[in-house]
Amino acid sequence: MTGIPSALPPDNAPALTENGPRRPLRWGILATGSIAHTFAEDLRLIPEDAELVAVGSRSADTAQRFADRHGIARAHGSWQDFADDPDMDVVYVATPHAAHQAAAALCLEAGKAVLCEKPLTLNLAQAQALVDIARKRNVFLMEAMWTYVNPAVLRMRELIADGAIGEVRSVHADFSITVPFDAAHRLHDPLQGGGALLDLGVYPVSFAHLLLGVPDAVSAWAHLNPRGVDDNTGILLGYDTGPVAVLSCSLGTQTAQRASVNGTLGRIEFARDFFHADGFVLHRQGHEPEEVRLPDSPGNGYTHEALEVARCLRAGATESPFVPLDGTLAVMATLDAVRESIGVRYPAE
Repeated sequence: MTGIPSALPPDNAPALTENGPRRPLRWGILATGSIAHTFAEDLRLIPEDAELVAVGSRSADTAQRFADRHGIARAHGSWQDFADDPDMDVVYVATPHAAHQAAAALCLEAGKAVLCEKPLTLNLAQAQALVDIARKRNVFLMEAMWTYVNPAVLRMRELIADGAIGEVRSVHADFSITVPFDAAHRLHDPLQGGGALLDLGVYPVSFAHLLLGVPDAVSAWAHLNPRGVDDNTGILLGYDTGPVAVLSCSLGTQTAQRASVNGTLGRIEFARDFFHADGFVLHRQGHEPEEVRLPDSPGNGYTHEALEVARCLRAGATESPFVPLDGTLAVMATLDAVRESIGVRYPAE
């Protein structure tokens, strides 16, 4: 395992205060793409815990349009001005993968806590550099792997820890979507860290790590697009104690994005969208299948990670026990091994 506890700890940590009562965490968003808009919309759903106060972009006009749309007080037309804003507690980095390291490093060096979209960086070396900055400066850093704080996934882990399906022996997971080839599209562009693996495959790989830990062997095959990044990838993770993980990701087909966790006494199946599911089916030997449902996530599902950041910062923590930095580094090492196997390398490396 990667050290993530099986249940949420009680929220009894000290509050963020400003000369008195608890106040919302002050967020800034760096970048203005679609996921930044979605995250901004979800922050509005937790007003007692989050206040969106600033946005940053390389363009003043783009930042101002984003601020106008979401009612944000301050719009910064440069990353440096944004990082230097004194009235932010935490930054959500929403840039494309290839810019994660530079964006997150700038904010960490400015003393800002950072929630950075997945994958944390393009490769392990870049991720380690960010972790080193965060730990040296004693500043909070967390990869935005929302699956790890998803209530359905947390409930699954509790059941497995209680022995509901016995010892886990295999994990199967797939995340595939249809994105027709366009050389300029970020998912097909090596300059932007494109390919199925880093955008989609990071979820099945992270899911396998969550359940089985660091693999002892990594094998992979992929078809590469004309620009040299993967558009259809299969991954096999092996463990010396016997378990295996069979994983896939693709930009060429729309799938149900299923996952199954198979144990010696039963299995757990996610029928679709395992990475932000609202439930699953528990199959136990000698029992009828049991459907486990969790309350619907508010909005688009990003509130869980925002609340986890707030909980950690109120507790004075510099990383989350649910998305520990060493776990993120371990996943990045596996992704590096997959890319080495399939022959994908990015210009920025």
